[in-house]
Amino acid sequence: MIWAAKGQKDDNMNLTKFKIVREGYPFVGISLVITVFTFNYLGAYYGVIPGLLTCYFAYFFRNPVRETSLDENLLYSPADGRVMAVEELFDDEYLNAEAVKVTIFLSVFNVHVNRSPICGEIKYQRYTCGGFVPAYKKAASFENERHAIGLENNDRRILVIQIAGILARRIVSWVTLGRQLRQGECYGMIKFGSSTEIIVPKPVEILVKKGDKVAGGVTVIGRYKD
Repeated sequence: MIWAAKGQKDDNMNLTKFKIVREGYPFVGISLVITVFTFNYLGAYYGVIPGLLTCYFAYFFRNPVRETSLDENLLYSPADGRVMAVEELFDDEYLNAEAVKVTIFLSVFNVHVNRSPICGEIKYQRYTCGGFVPAYKKAASFENERHAIGLENNDRRILVIQIAGILARRIVSWVTLGRQLRQGECYGMIKFGSSTEIIVPKPVEILVKKGDKVAGGVTVIGRYKD
C-alpha cells in the first residue's frame, strides 16, 4: 500500500510517498471497518474516535520510501528517533571488544521500521524474552524483550538491538541468519514505542550526541577511521 504525501516532511526529510508495512494492515483494516460501521449506524459524532484511530494506525505503520547513499565507511542510524545516550562499554554478546553504544528512543510518533546501518551478512541473531520497562529507562536494555542481530562485512562487525518498551508488545523481524542486508535496507520493526541500540567497535568515530534527532537510513551516526 503506497500513500502519496507530496510536500510532507518526515524527520527532516522531504518525502514523495510512503508505504504501510503489512503488520499494519489488520490494525488499519479493523479500525476502518469499525469507523464505517459507527458512521453508518451511530452517526458522525461517534465515528470521530475510530476514524482518528484509523488515521493514527496508518501513520504509525508508515514506511517512508528513502534512498540511502551507499558508503562502506559510514554508519547510518538504524532507527528514527532521538539519541538517548552515547556510552562506552565492553560488548561480550557479539563483538567481544571495547565498543561504543548509541541508544535511540522511538516515540509513538516516530517511524518504527528498523534499517541496516551497513552492508553485511547477519552472522548472529538472538531473541530474548523479557519485561516491558519504559523504553527511555536504562533498565530497558537489560530487562525488556529484545532482538539482536550481528552484522559482518569483511573485518567490520556491528551489533543492532531492537528493544520493546512499555507499549511495544511485539518485535517483528523480517530476516534470518545468513541474510545479506544492504545499507539502509529494512529488516524489522517494533510496535508502539521502543528503543534501538547500535554497538560498534571503539575505533569508530561517533558523529551524534545525546539529544540529537536521527532518521533511519538517512542520518550518518558514525564513520570508520582509516
